[in-house]
Order: sequence, then structure tokens, then C-alpha cells
Amino acid sequence: MITANDLITQIRTYNPDIDGALITRAVEFAKLKHEGQTRASGEPYYTHPVEVAGLLAEMRMDPATIVTAILHDTLEDTKTTFEELKKTFSEEVANLVNGVSKLSRIEGQTVEGKQAENFRKLVLAMSDDIRVLLVKLADRLHNMRTINAIEKVEKRRRIARETIEIYVPLAERIGMHRVKEELEDLSFAVLNPEARDSIAARLLYLRAEGGSDMVKGIIVTLTKLLKEAGIGADINGREKTRYSIWRKMQRKNVAFEQLSDIMAFRILVDSVEQCYHALGIIHSQYPTVPGRFKDYISTPKQNGYRSIHTTVIGPENQRIEIQIRTRDMNAEADLGVAAHWSYKGGQMKADLQDAKKYRWMRELLDLIENDHKPEDFLENTKLELFQDQVYVFTPKGELIEIPTGATPIDFAYAIHSGLGDKCVGAKINGRIAPLNTKLHNGDQVDIITAKNQNPSPTWERFVVTGKAKSHIRRFIRQQQRSEYSTLGKAMLQKVFAMEGYEFTDKAVNNVLDQFKAEEPDDLFSGIGQGNIVARDVFKAIFPGHKSVPSRPGGDITEQNIVNKKPDVKSSKPMPIVGLIPGMAVHFARCCHPLPGDRIVGIVTTGKGVTIHTTDCETLENFADTPERWLDVSWGDGADSPESHIGRLNVTITNTAGALGTLSTVIGKNGGNITNLKITNRSLDFWDMLLDVYVNDTAHLKDIIAALRATPQIASVDRAKGR
Repeated sequence: MITANDLITQIRTYNPDIDGALITRAVEFAKLKHEGQTRASGEPYYTHPVEVAGLLAEMRMDPATIVTAILHDTLEDTKTTFEELKKTFSEEVANLVNGVSKLSRIEGQTVEGKQAENFRKLVLAMSDDIRVLLVKLADRLHNMRTINAIEKVEKRRRIARETIEIYVPLAERIGMHRVKEELEDLSFAVLNPEARDSIAARLLYLRAEGGSDMVKGIIVTLTKLLKEAGIGADINGREKTRYSIWRKMQRKNVAFEQLSDIMAFRILVDSVEQCYHALGIIHSQYPTVPGRFKDYISTPKQNGYRSIHTTVIGPENQRIEIQIRTRDMNAEADLGVAAHWSYKGGQMKADLQDAKKYRWMRELLDLIENDHKPEDFLENTKLELFQDQVYVFTPKGELIEIPTGATPIDFAYAIHSGLGDKCVGAKINGRIAPLNTKLHNGDQVDIITAKNQNPSPTWERFVVTGKAKSHIRRFIRQQQRSEYSTLGKAMLQKVFAMEGYEFTDKAVNNVLDQFKAEEPDDLFSGIGQGNIVARDVFKAIFPGHKSVPSRPGGDITEQNIVNKKPDVKSSKPMPIVGLIPGMAVHFARCCHPLPGDRIVGIVTTGKGVTIHTTDCETLENFADTPERWLDVSWGDGADSPESHIGRLNVTITNTAGALGTLSTVIGKNGGNITNLKITNRSLDFWDMLLDVYVNDTAHLKDIIAALRATPQIASVDRAKGR
């Protein structure tokens, strides 16, 4: 257990001017405030924040960060106030502790809801002062080192999952590779101990079989080679971490024995010039492995990481990975952004308090502005943080880092959201390419735009970055709101006309507060979505009005407006029995229910009622919410001419005219193809999904029978709901 004196001694190794009384006062303050509190191990709780401070002292952090670590749980777990911290220590320390406290509330919550909302606070706190994240990472590291003191297995697994899903990628983003690797390994030990132990045993076996001697031999050979060229280098070899080995086995789907590069060698030299000199010597001496060279010195990673990576068939014909960097680069590679807060001669090397200068941080802040739901923000944040990166260039030569698998759309949004919104095409290395083309390292991408272009909903199928998905979804939401608003206004106008009133926006303005709407469009959108009943709005505007008797021939109801199809030949739609009056209705696209099918209604906020067939597989998603189920059925009027969509799985022979025959047979039997998608092509057959307008199940069965009698049709069945 580290003491205040131990901590002061440790800090004075790099900052001899530290105010020891300040550190002692902070430790005594934490000890007093946490009195009576214990950890799962039974130790006094205050020992934990002091240990966290010790970890930050190892990183050579500034005094404010050290004191924040000692006090980081006082606001959250004790009766300490912000003003008390500010008065006793400083406003800087109080703000840092407050920022870390917001992050602490993430722990112990599910991914949904509160955790997602508090993750927003994490990003905002980091953007104000990156030291908040440094303290939190040290806090998590100590918690993971002592996680075995927690008795409940599920709690240990939950904390480990949270660590590997949130804190590991954040540590990587700010370049703290040493912390990242330890967090990965500690989480791996909790989440998959069998795999970790198996890899550890195999590594131990390799060392026993002479692996250590081989490593020493390679180091001696490389040292001699560089020394002869006049380069004094420190060379060390180390095994890759158990977690990174396991990930490579999973990614490549290979066994441990098939991995040929589980060792990595690091060459440390004095200058950048010597880095490239050493690289030239090694490449001239040993064959290189194609595709395994990366120069992060000329093009550093976003987190500031700089190094040269290469893989060669080295001494003893072993495939080895080599990293070449200067000694300063190596220090920053281990500590990342923390290295910029370290002290040299009592002074910080750089002021990186404004974390907004990092592109990835700006991307996360942009997500906060665009994502409507906290859950969407958390999902899109993970997309931003988790994926490996590729490096592509703008036409002006600017380097842009984007995730592996990214497309020109992702690239456009990475540069500027306006460029992504107006993207219509792209040139990759000077040639026009589809927007769903995956980009590779070194590609030069030129985005083509048009003033009238808007994001396409289809883009969401192939983009991979959180920023791109966020902007596309935002546009879709705005577009849907506009459509709902137009529909809702038409429904309300219809009610006004039925009751003999002239519709005006002024009348609507008077009742906005009653329906918790800020502007008329909010109210109209609510009506269009089925959340607000148009007649209820009318009654609120004219509370003393008494409805006139129905006119001859019947009025057009709200349900009729929603269900009405533009190509229906009659004003009498197929009625649904059991619906909530005024609720918007639409038919599920997963199962396409038809008159004659057994059906059920699912109430969906923002959509009204969705009608499914009772055997639709999608209904499994609503099994836990029986209150949303409505017992509905087809009403009278099964001979109604209103069209419905029936979906078919069809296989046709790959012969001339087969597709024409298919459409002719459907047309002759009273059907109308509304959509066709080819799902598989082979030399002899084509598989496709076919949407056909029909009247009911009997009509669809007639079409199926006619198709089955056609020689060019190999098979046809009604598609099941999924």
C-alpha cells in the first residue's frame, strides 16, 4: 500500500519542486472523507485513489492531476461539495474532480439509457480537459488489477466488458499503448480465461524450447549489423500480448501454430535520420514481407504515434516484425498524450488542455450534436473508436485517417459534413468509382458534389463511420418529420372541413401547449405519426362544438386517409377491425399481410399500428411487450379492390425471355409487379424477391399457381416474414 511519503518521493524523481504539503493534505482529506468505506478486498477505500495517484506519478504527471486522482471519488461517494474542493485546493482541481465524477457514473449501468447519456458527459469532460480521461484510465487500470477481489463473477465480467468496449479504445486513441495493452490483458483474463491460459502455456513452451535463445541471437545479429553501419541502437525483443495473439488468431481464423510473427523487435536510435538509415540497412540485408511496411514517422497516427513498422525474413529465416523509432518517440508511444503533461525540469513540455484539436475528438463532439438518441451516440462512438485505420489522401495531399472498410462517403464526411451531404460521386486514384467502394491505404480520393444532392438512405447500408451514419440518420429523421407533418396537417384540415370550419394556423397556435408542442409542425407531425388524434386537437380548439350527423355516403375518416393508396380504384379501403380510432396504420414490409391472412397489430411509437401476419418471425422481437399487441382482423369487404403487396421467392431459368414471361403471367392474372430484386445469379438459374400488388391471399395463390405452371419458372413460394 502506497503512503503519502512514498507518493511524494516518487514525484520528486521528476519534479523536485513539488509541494509535499499539498500531496499530504490531499491524502489526509481523502482519508477523512472516505472514513468507514472499504473496498471489496476489505482495505480502507482511500488507499485506492492514492494508488491511482501513484500510477499517474509513474507517468510523470503534473501536480493538479496527481491531487485530482487522490480526490477523484470524493464528490461522487462522500458529502464533499464542489465549493469545498475549490476552497481547500483550487478551482482547477475542483473542475477536474467534477469531470472525473461524471465519468464514474457510467460504471454499473447498462449500455442503454443512462450509460449512453453519461457517455456523452465523458466526451464533453474530455474535450474540456484531457487530464480527466488520464485520471479515469488510471482509475480503471487499478480497478482491473484488483478485480479478483469482487466475488460476483457476472459483475467482474460486466466491468471487464465495459473496459474493453470503452476504455481500451479511448486509451488507444490518446496513444497510451502501455495502459491499453494492460487493460486488454486484464479484461481478457476475466472474459476468456481459458483462451488466455492456453496462449500463455504455448508461449511458455516456446521459451522452454529455445525461443529465448533465438530472440537473443536475433538481437545480437541486428545490433552487430547496425553497429557496423555506425548506428548505436538499443534493441529489444518481446512477445506480442496474449490478447493481440488471440485477436489475430480470430481475425485470420488460424491456430496458434500457424502464426509466424508472435515476436516483435524494437530498435531505438537517436534521430529520425538514423531511423531511415537503420531501415535501409535491414531491408538491404533481409527479404521484406510484401504489404507489411508502414511509415508512421512521415504520416503519424491521429494520436501522435510515430514509428516505422516492417516485417522481414530475418536471422535464422524467422519472420519477424521490427519497429524503428527514436527514444523520444518510444516514450510518447508508451504514454501518448500523458507524455505531453510530464515534467522536465519542473516544466510541462506542452499544453494539451484543449483536446478539441484532435480530429477524433471533434468527430465525437459532432456526434453529440447530430445524434437524436443517446443510444445512437454510443453506437456511433463505438464505430469511431473500435475499427483499425487506413490512410488516404485528398487531392491536395492532406492525409485523412478513416476506419478499415470505409467508403468515399465516409471519407467525404470525415473532411466536412457538408461535403458528405452533397456527395454524388468519387474519383479514386483519378478514376470514377462507385460510392460503396472500400478505400485502401494510399488511395487519393476526390469527391464530386452537386448543390441539389441530399444524403441517400441507402448509404447507411455500406458506410462504416459513426459520423456518416449519424448525418444520414439525421437527414432521414428530418425527411420523415416533414412527411409526417404534411400528412398530419392534411388529416386535421379534413376534420375541420367535415365539421364546417375553415382551417387556420392561428387556431392551432392556441392549443400547442396542451399537446406539449413548441410549434405547429410538432403538432402536425404528432398527428401524422399517430401519437396525437386529429379530432382531439379539433375538440381542444372548439371545446363547445357538437359534431354534425354524418353526411350521406359517409365521411372520409383519419384511418381512410392513412390507409388510402394512390392507385386504389375505390374509396372503400379494406377495413381493419380492432384498431384504436384515429391511429395511423401501415402494413409490415417483413411479411406483407394480405386479406385472408391471420393478422395482429403492433403499436409502435411514431408509426401508429403495424399490421403483421401471425406467423411473422419479426413478432419475436415484441414477445416481452404484450401491452403493444392489438387483437385485429380483416373486416367485411374482402372483395374490396384495394391493392396489397404480396412477396414471392421466385427462381427462373436463365434463358432469353424468361423475365418477360414472368411479368406477362403475373399481369394476365391481375397482378402488378411493384418491386423486383435479384438475390442470386448462377449460370443456369436466377433467384429473386418479387413484390406484387394483389387483392388478398386467394388472388396471390392464383398467381403462384399460374407461375408454377409456366416452364421457365423453376420454383415459386410466398416469402415468409423475417
